[in-house]
Amino acid sequence: MFLTPFSLLCLILNKPSVSSNSSSSFGPDVVSLEWSHEDNNNDANGSDYESGSEVGGLSSPSPGSLQRLPQCIIIGARKCGTRALLEFLSIHSRIVTARDEVHFFDEDSKYNLGIEWYRQQMPYSTPDQLTIEKTPAYFVTDSAPERIKAMDPSVKLIVIVRDPVVRLISDYAQLNANKVAKGERPLRAFERMVLTPEGDVDINYKPVKTSIYAFYYQRWTEIFPSSQILVVDGDRLIDDPFPEVRKVEDFLDIGHEVTVEHFSFNATKGFYCIRVPGTDMEKCLNETKGRRHPHISSSLIQQLRKFYASYNRQFYLMIGQHFNWPE
Repeated sequence: MFLTPFSLLCLILNKPSVSSNSSSSFGPDVVSLEWSHEDNNNDANGSDYESGSEVGGLSSPSPGSLQRLPQCIIIGARKCGTRALLEFLSIHSRIVTARDEVHFFDEDSKYNLGIEWYRQQMPYSTPDQLTIEKTPAYFVTDSAPERIKAMDPSVKLIVIVRDPVVRLISDYAQLNANKVAKGERPLRAFERMVLTPEGDVDINYKPVKTSIYAFYYQRWTEIFPSSQILVVDGDRLIDDPFPEVRKVEDFLDIGHEVTVEHFSFNATKGFYCIRVPGTDMEKCLNETKGRRHPHISSSLIQQLRKFYASYNRQFYLMIGQHFNWPE
């Protein structure tokens, strides 16, 4: 029997490759992956999977306000700009946002607390406002789609993606920074983390796997219609946020309030901040965002781009959108 390199890798990983008779939409050039239990938990190399406080929502009850379950959830992906998008959306008067990542649908200990516990983690909102929660771990958690549907089958979902190689490097940089901040030993060099001893891309390294958007996105479309899922361009959100925020306003059907005047490029930080129109006041993400990436050799970058190329093309077909990520 002739084995393609990808099929051989599947056998090495003890994972079945996709045959021509498979019901999966993945083509023969894409490694078949499996949801694993580890996807339900934070990475052992750093639990801060894009954690931190979010700003927005009502800090105290006002007349007619209640804590409501979210009508929209930003489910990921990690290190693609979920925090930035939430901050940008908080400008809109009809949006209130959960202050923290709740991790309700990806952590069994929290999910077992029940839906009323989850509701109590939400901000107060009025009947004409939408509540949004974001936890990037949901995107890669096998139980999250069914759990979210059980809460509300009509909920709207937002997925943010960016160049998978850049996302991978950013993920590694944050995990390493987290360990250093805790006084722990730093991670091994990037090359040693993302490659096997034989020099192949290590698909079992969670940050590598997270950038295979097609694998995870397919699972969500098996549970929710694509009309309820918006894919946001995370690279464009960094370079020119206004058009992407406008897309979200349209998706949520809340009218247009956010304008180009709400954004100000901060040359020192290297990314856009929120500006109060008509003033010089601006609000930027904290210093942990936009951190410096480690130097990666051009040969390794090319190896990673080649590895992700077939997955990227499959993802483009799934969403009917092309991001032109380098191959």
